[in-house]
Amino acid sequence: MLVLTRKSGEQILIGDDIVITVLEGRGDGVRIGIDAPRGVKIQRQEVLRAVEEANVAAADAAPEAEQRIKAMLAARRPPAAPVAPPPES
Repeated sequence: MLVLTRKSGEQILIGDDIVITVLEGRGDGVRIGIDAPRGVKIQRQEVLRAVEEANVAAADAAPEAEQRIKAMLAARRPPAAPVAPPPES
């Protein structure tokens, strides 16, 4: 990990097209600005982690959930039309 000390207004360049600007220091935090191409994903780690945890919780459904869904769908499905026997020759 590269550790740098920067003052307000100073920048860090990553590659040819990503610029990180220190906007201001606030107590124990710092405001930064990131200028990057539109295709570069920039995400806060804590938000990404919360989404991943929510996805895991949603995938870990209660054991009876599948049966409840099947029962709900069966109740909405119209009865099947009777099938006529094939004609005799």
